[in-house]
Amino acid sequence: MNVERWGWYSVGLNVLLAALHATIAAASGSLAVAAELVHNVVDFAAAVAVLAGIKLASRKSKDFPYGLYKLENLAALGLAVLIFLSAYEIARDALLAPAAAVHAEGWMLAVLAATGALPLVFSHFELRAGRAANSPALIADAKEYRVHAFTTGLAFAALAAPWLGIALDRMAALVIVVAVAWMGWSLLRDAMRVLLDASLDAQTLLEIRNVIGADPAVSELKWITARNAGRFRFVEAGVALRLGELEKAQAATRRIEAAVRAAVPHVERVLLHPEAAASPHLRCAVPLADGAGALSAHFGEAPYFALVTLRRADGGIEEQRVVANPHRALEQSKGIRVAEWLVAQKVDVVVLHQDLRGKGPEYVFREAGVELRYTDANDLAGALAAGP
Repeated sequence: MNVERWGWYSVGLNVLLAALHATIAAASGSLAVAAELVHNVVDFAAAVAVLAGIKLASRKSKDFPYGLYKLENLAALGLAVLIFLSAYEIARDALLAPAAAVHAEGWMLAVLAATGALPLVFSHFELRAGRAANSPALIADAKEYRVHAFTTGLAFAALAAPWLGIALDRMAALVIVVAVAWMGWSLLRDAMRVLLDASLDAQTLLEIRNVIGADPAVSELKWITARNAGRFRFVEAGVALRLGELEKAQAATRRIEAAVRAAVPHVERVLLHPEAAASPHLRCAVPLADGAGALSAHFGEAPYFALVTLRRADGGIEEQRVVANPHRALEQSKGIRVAEWLVAQKVDVVVLHQDLRGKGPEYVFREAGVELRYTDANDLAGALAAGP
């Protein structure tokens, strides 16, 4: 998505609108149209600021190694300030300027109608482009064009009213003040949230949490923070990994970072702080031949699995469940599928009879940091007797 191109489109549109409104304001003497011209001039300056913010946002330098992403939000903040100035100018003229006769002709109304429709159509496409690129500057500009279409409609009504013997010029100008000031407040609020490093919304944070927690190497997600900077997102999290080897831990963090970027758009950086797993509990899985606790001689074909949570301190059982093997009926690769299922259950240890060394399930467990323990015990109690 070429964000900069839309900035140039906005500059060109504002030049066109300003020229048309200046012509009508000079010919009609309408305060409302003149107010709309001031609005155009402010929008032109804002469009230039947006374009500069977009162009500079992704640049990095020695002095700014993290980039200038927030320049887009500064551009949106500048737009809000210019809108407030515009509102002040309109209000002052509407309340204090001497009354003047309004002269309206058909061609003026036709041009005003066109200048009201054009920003509305443009804002639809610019807003879609801004959301696709997650650009706050483009989104702010598109929303401002919608206000522009509304205020141009007011100017149209004010210009047409004298034909009906109604004086609406000053009233329309004051309504434009309210609409413009409200949009300025919305832009100011949104820009300040990002500049003050407000967190991402709860739904996006939950999605990132789920992606990180689903990785087999993660035993616990300890904390997470995420923020916007311009149209980019930055994520930082502390994760407990069950992997003791540095190389495997590094591979896991790269895998998690890629998964977050794939799941959540516009993520610029994912910074993970891996920590060794230090849970007070140990989660064990044991293949069973029946629900009564007899150990199965097989792994992938075991009809049941016991999932047992042990306390590391004294070896006591915190929780115990017997669940059916969901992959027993598979004809091929059932051992690997069962191993992947157990990894997803966040087990730390698998206790079993069958020797899995050199087989697919062992590779799955090794990559996830799951320990394999072999036992000669015939029942679940005996298999757990060694404790954590």
